[in-house]
Amino acid sequence: MGMSASQARFLCLTARKSNVEFEGQQINQQRTSLSNESGSYYSELCNMVVPTPPSIDDFTKVTYTFDDGALTNTITSMIAKGGNEYSISYIQQWQDDYSIVSASTSVVSRKDVGTEGNTSYEYRIGSASLRKMDGLFAGNIASEDIQNMSEEDFKEFQGSDFIKNDKYLSTLTQSQFVDLIEQESYYKSMLNEKNGTNEEYYVRYVKDSQTGGYTPFFYKSSDIEGDANYEDDNLSGSLPCYTIGSATKTKEVLNQKGIVEKDSTGRYLSITLFDKDDEDKPGIQYNLTTNTSTDEEAYNDAMNKYNYEQHQYNQKVQDINSKIEIVQQQDKSLELKLKQLDTEENAINTEMEAVKKVVSKNVENTFKTFNA
Repeated sequence: MGMSASQARFLCLTARKSNVEFEGQQINQQRTSLSNESGSYYSELCNMVVPTPPSIDDFTKVTYTFDDGALTNTITSMIAKGGNEYSISYIQQWQDDYSIVSASTSVVSRKDVGTEGNTSYEYRIGSASLRKMDGLFAGNIASEDIQNMSEEDFKEFQGSDFIKNDKYLSTLTQSQFVDLIEQESYYKSMLNEKNGTNEEYYVRYVKDSQTGGYTPFFYKSSDIEGDANYEDDNLSGSLPCYTIGSATKTKEVLNQKGIVEKDSTGRYLSITLFDKDDEDKPGIQYNLTTNTSTDEEAYNDAMNKYNYEQHQYNQKVQDINSKIEIVQQQDKSLELKLKQLDTEENAINTEMEAVKKVVSKNVENTFKTFNA
């Protein structure tokens, strides 16, 4: 190879080497970027909060109760005052068999029984009329009026259509009529206390086929008389209905002085309560019953939330691992290219050394020619 050809070849190899080195630098930069990206994914994995399953203990509580006659008392707090003395709060619970309770409603219809130009409705459930319970009776007759009636006058009163057409009223004696008027006044006060209102009510009495007695059912006047509740004189929806039944009543007693006895494990055994008005009186001791209850609904809700969060966590981990795997594959591909460039650069360096030797030999031969 001549001098010019050798020099040209050397310049070409130098250019190729520079290009290989530049490509290598670019690949290293890409691998650095991939390394940073992979590091951010690993950091995200490390910072993820692993969901913790709920513990049944967190939804289980221990309560203490004691019985006082017909009352069941559940202790809500015991604040230590020193020694064995405590300030005790508890809730009393009992069953009241004479309470206003909700009942299933029936289909109500109405009929205009007024004179021409004067609308007046009669309200019915089937063939039975609803009667307004207003504290007075049968055309403004008060309980005293019935009580003072003679036997003959009361028979005439019983023979009125108003009484004869009512299956319940027609069974009542004179004294029962008097009691009924007073009883319905009490019903009204009970209903308004329950509903937090002050209004009138309609009533109908239904015979119990087993006991033979009559049970009252009540409706608010505002509901029964509301035009918006009717469509073609038939009730378009259900109305609240009430009757007499059994209901659980509660009362809270706060900060009553007491003495508490425990066993060696710290479990409460009994309490002695003192009269709030006279704490010097001997206290009454009650044995305590330990009750353990678990809020299954709350625990199940917590478990469902945990399962959802665990699914979300696993899905996120899977997504991040997939991204890391892609980055690793890209890095391996770049690593392979870099090795290929290293091999190519080594080959270029070897050839450049060979060309340099040829050029050096040509230069040496040229000087020898001129020296001769």
